[in-house]
Amino acid sequence: MHSRRFLERYSIIAKALRLNDQIRISPVRVIDQNQTQLGVISVEEAQRLSREAGLDLVEVSPTERPPVCRIMDYGKFKYERKKRQKNAAGSHAILLKEIRLRPKTDAHDRLIKMNHAIAFLNEGHKVQFTMLFRGRERAHRDIAQDIFKSIVEELGETVKMERFPSMEGRRMTMVVSPAKPTKSGIPGLAKHPTGQPAPPTTSSPPVSSG
Repeated sequence: MHSRRFLERYSIIAKALRLNDQIRISPVRVIDQNQTQLGVISVEEAQRLSREAGLDLVEVSPTERPPVCRIMDYGKFKYERKKRQKNAAGSHAILLKEIRLRPKTDAHDRLIKMNHAIAFLNEGHKVQFTMLFRGRERAHRDIAQDIFKSIVEELGETVKMERFPSMEGRRMTMVVSPAKPTKSGIPGLAKHPTGQPAPPTTSSPPVSSG
């Protein structure tokens, strides 16, 4: 536990920081490998203690007065930091993207919005379809239900229902997420009239495509 907290706290230690005989300022405040505060001692004494422990003396806070040094296995620290950074880079944050529709959205616009939705799903994100009603359009909820049903049928088994269609004021919403992520993404990707998928928007969630 102590080791994990230490790695998290000092994950930004730069290669340029001094260690062992590179540390010349004396005295220094020292924390040993067991997270024990050794207090302020001479740099020579700190270096001797680190050598006896078979570890490194690392100047972790050079701007402090006196500077703060830690006794640690610096090679192991760098390896674990690199591994943690690699894992963080490989992690994928799942976002909630929004696709907005109207009961009267024409086929061309709907195709473009479906391209957006499919691109988001291929990236592993959840998608919220929002049907916006104006004025008397609220009386035609059945049209929205039919559109949502056709969207689910078009996406098929590649998605799972996160939230079934529900009415919220002047809008009806539905949320779907990828069911089985694949390297090739969702099959049957709808095409823009140019022959290419419409590019997704990149704003922070929730993202509106119209």
